[in-house]
Order: sequence, then structure tokens, then C-alpha cells
Amino acid sequence: MKIAIAGTGYVGMSLATLLSVRNKVVALDVLEEKVDKINRRISPIKDEYIEKYFKEKELDLKATLDYQEAFRDADFVIVSTPTNYDEELNYFDTSSVEDVIEKVISMDMDTTIVIKSTIPVGFVESMKKKYHIHNIFFSPEFLREGKALYDNLYPSRIIVGDTGESGKKFAKLLKDACLKEDVVVKYMNSTEAEAVKLFANTYLALRVAYFNELDTYAELKNLNTKDIIEGVCLDPRIGDHYNNPSFGYGGYCLPKDTKQLLANYKDVPENLIEAIVRSNTTRKQHIADMILEKKPKVVGVYRLAMKSGSDNFRASAIQGVMEILKNEGVNLVIYEPSILENSFCDFEVIHDLKLFKDISDVVIANRLDEEISDILNKTYTRDVFREN
Repeated sequence: MKIAIAGTGYVGMSLATLLSVRNKVVALDVLEEKVDKINRRISPIKDEYIEKYFKEKELDLKATLDYQEAFRDADFVIVSTPTNYDEELNYFDTSSVEDVIEKVISMDMDTTIVIKSTIPVGFVESMKKKYHIHNIFFSPEFLREGKALYDNLYPSRIIVGDTGESGKKFAKLLKDACLKEDVVVKYMNSTEAEAVKLFANTYLALRVAYFNELDTYAELKNLNTKDIIEGVCLDPRIGDHYNNPSFGYGGYCLPKDTKQLLANYKDVPENLIEAIVRSNTTRKQHIADMILEKKPKVVGVYRLAMKSGSDNFRASAIQGVMEILKNEGVNLVIYEPSILENSFCDFEVIHDLKLFKDISDVVIANRLDEEISDILNKTYTRDVFREN
């Protein structure tokens, strides 16, 4: 088959790599630098398996800036463009997805559009009515940053928002490309599939928020967080996973998806969903308060990335903490190797790790690393288990 993929972020890049092992894939992006990197087999994102496949596999993959070249004769056009949450509109900004849909329609092709971008519940149905089309459905992704291709090779499940032949054809495409045996495939309507995505991510945000609030209690009451969490998680119904405290949930999905789900509840009774959103704000304020108690002159921010092994710091919780500290008049400096410039959002970036350590009165780290093991006495973190 020929597969076109619009957008080469974590979702698009992992799918392009996965599917180009057995199919012709043309990836579309608006950034010339990313297109050039992909064509030279340099991964534009940090992902161990994508980098490995780029080096070791014969991939039928090409990137382009030309949407007609990408979409022409494609069996499927997969949309994986970013959909950011608009705080003012209280809704996802889906303009990039609609732009792709309009381009496909303009080419008058016999193809199927599969949306992988996260969208509001009911979006596909609204697109069918708006553009008078039927060959479109939603199929959610469940990927981790830095392990996007791995999670496509060994998926927890495949959800397809179409119960017809196109949905089955697309599911087979994904199933044939993955390495996991007996992958569960679930077919449903696109509206239910859209809800699956938002509810799944909001549950993950709930779990992060729960253990963060447990940690806040333990910290303020001078209790051992690790002992409490381990004791709680020995219950098999809870499980010993996804329980390491942090500065809050962040990244590409959880902040915007929880807010979008809450927006979808505008005419539905709820208490819990709103509390999950508010809990993350409360957690970041608590972290900032604990740092302010130390009365530092200079706070060093060790890494902006959400997790070890990731280069993504979009909407990372530590940035929310930084803004609170900045508003309180605290001087902050950043150590983040992936930033080559000397400043980031009006904060000074220090490229020399030793200098960074020397000038910082307190260093804050969402996740610890061996390279700051010598300054643990002045490092503030809630990384209890030393894992992501």
C-alpha cells in the first residue's frame, strides 16, 4: 500500500517508521529541516527504536513539503498533526486537522482519512456533516514519549473507530506491522473511540495526581512517601506501577486531554474530572512553596524534559513551577543540553554543568540523574523511585 502521513511528531514519526517496513510511506511536514532529516535517516525526535530502525532497516519512507506528492494515490491518509487545547475557547484547536481534510478533499481521491491526532468527542461526526464525506474515522494512539515506536511495535491494544471494511483493513495494516502476538483489536464508532482516548489519558492523569497528593501529605507530615506508596501498591487491584511522584503531569497529552474531557462535560454532572485538572495546579503550587521556604537566591532547574531519555519538554510541569517562582522574584537558571541557545522563555540557560551546580543555591529536578548525584544535598526532587 501507499500510506500518507501528515505530521511527523511522536505519533506520525513512529507510524511512518512502523509502516514503511512493509509499505510505501510518504510523510508530510511543514518544516523543511524535519523533512531533510527524515530523508537523510536522522530521526527528528528522540526515540531509541526509531533511531535504531533508521540505521538498521530498509525503509520505504520519504518525507516531503508537498501535500499533493504525499497524498496522491494513497490508500490511507493518516492525520497526526498537533491539536493544542485553546484555554479561551475551552476546546481543542483542530484547525491543522481540518486543513489536511480540506487538502485531501480538494484532490478528489478515493482514499480513507484516519485521524490519529487527539480530537474532541464528536469531531469525526461533525467533519462528516461539514464536508459531506464518509471515508473518515478516528483511531487513537497510546504512546509514551521516547518509546513511541516501541509502543506501536508492542501495542497494548488497537482501537479503530470504524466497524466496516476500511476499519478492518487499517487494523490489519497496524497488526501486520507490529511484533506483538495476539494484539487485541477493538472496533467501535469514531465517537466512542474519541471518548476512549480522552478517558484513558484522564485516568492516567488521575493516577499521577493521586500519588502526587499522597506525596504532598507525606512531605508536609514528615512521613516516608516510599513506604506508604509501596504498602498501598501491594494491593493487586492498585498495582505497583505508574506511581512515582513528580512535579505534576505534563507533556503532549495529559494536560490538554484532561481539559478537553472536562469541556465535554459541560452539560454532564461531574466532580472528579474537574478535580483532576485542579489537582495538577495545586501540586505545582505546593512544589513552588516548598522551594520558596528555602529562601534561595538562585534556583537551578535541572532539565526541562518530562522524563529521563526524552527530549520533549512541552508543557512539562517543572515549567509551571518555574513561572510561580519567577513571579515571586526568584532568579532561575536552566541546565538543559537539548537547548543550544543561551536563553529559554526569558530564563538564562547554562551550558556548563559544573558552573550550573556552582551558582545554584537550590537545584530542582523532576527526575534525578547520576550527573547530579554529587549535589543531592542541595537538590529538591520528589523522585522517590528513581524511575519515570
